[in-house]
Amino acid sequence: MKRAVIVGAGITGLATALRLSRDGWQTLVVERAVARRSGGYLMNLLGSGYDAIEHLGLLDALTAHDLGTFTTVLVHADGRPKYTVPSALAEAALGDRTLTVFRGDLESTLYDAVKDLAEVRFDTTVTSIEDTGDRVRVGISDGTTEQADLVVGADGVHSATRTALFGPGFQVDLPYLVGAVPLDASVGEVAEPRVTTFIGPGRTAAIFHAGRQQSSAFFTYRCADPAAELRRGPVAAFGATFGDLGGDVPDALRHLERHPDEAYVDSVSQVVMPRWSTGRVVLLGDAAWCATLFAGYGAALAMTGADQLGSALRRHDGDVPAALTEWEGGLRPEVVKRQAQARRGMLQYAPPSRFHVWMGDLTIRAITLPGIRGLVRRGVARAGR
Repeated sequence: MKRAVIVGAGITGLATALRLSRDGWQTLVVERAVARRSGGYLMNLLGSGYDAIEHLGLLDALTAHDLGTFTTVLVHADGRPKYTVPSALAEAALGDRTLTVFRGDLESTLYDAVKDLAEVRFDTTVTSIEDTGDRVRVGISDGTTEQADLVVGADGVHSATRTALFGPGFQVDLPYLVGAVPLDASVGEVAEPRVTTFIGPGRTAAIFHAGRQQSSAFFTYRCADPAAELRRGPVAAFGATFGDLGGDVPDALRHLERHPDEAYVDSVSQVVMPRWSTGRVVLLGDAAWCATLFAGYGAALAMTGADQLGSALRRHDGDVPAALTEWEGGLRPEVVKRQAQARRGMLQYAPPSRFHVWMGDLTIRAITLPGIRGLVRRGVARAGR
């Protein structure tokens, strides 16, 4: 039986373990954290990511967690509404084959699907990787040594696997901080799912209202020294940057003060590499091609990459290097596209000036006009063919 060692038990690692296990591989997932994390931000699973969900047999389970589309209310700094973008426009932009779920729900669904198929070792790291050509010898921090046909580095944007095998220099750090805070109750009373968003020069604050235990806050802002901001901690960093805002933001910041350990906070980086594999070792997901949250496609790319990797390995039964070469050639154009999209998205989430904020408002207002809305729907229909 073919054996794979997968580094990382996040979305990418679990999806890869599920696909390979169902294809007859014996899989071991090694995870540094002591347990799975919960919560996190909202993500859209669409396009090839939705296809991957179907191929992995997860559609029914994830549909139960689908939050649907949100009405978006753009607000002034004091919380007063500017204008509303109806949920119907989001449906037209995203298309029918889309799920919107919390990261924690996606990881839980993946873990439940794979836990009886693969071995998962928490609080464990890979200490050495030696590719001998026909096998890979993997040292584990628990003192064991594994012989594998394939090693998958799915350990995220700060991948230790990438650094060990390819060296430093592929992570492009950007001057932004992002954070997501799960809220234990809906902030304010809403009749339907809604996101209240403030966009100002260099920063965005958004509160997603999806009901009790299903609401969250999202923050991002431009800063000169993200590492210094991280050292301040989320309470101080977000409090100083967003404390002047009104509306729902004060409630979200008070919740953060009570539950700082629940927040997901990180700097923003992209990973740009000329190749994603060497011999029988391959990087996957953010470890290989992080596009950043600004692309809005990270989870979909991770699921797509895992699913397509499994397909390539099946087509090249026994020839792992050939499978990895074919897989990368097919996936790289989509990754390049999404990374470029993310770089453009930075202007949307952290506009450099009030003029850019005004231009963004003007664009969104135009899209809500009936005639333009029809063009959006037709454009989505053409893209889905």
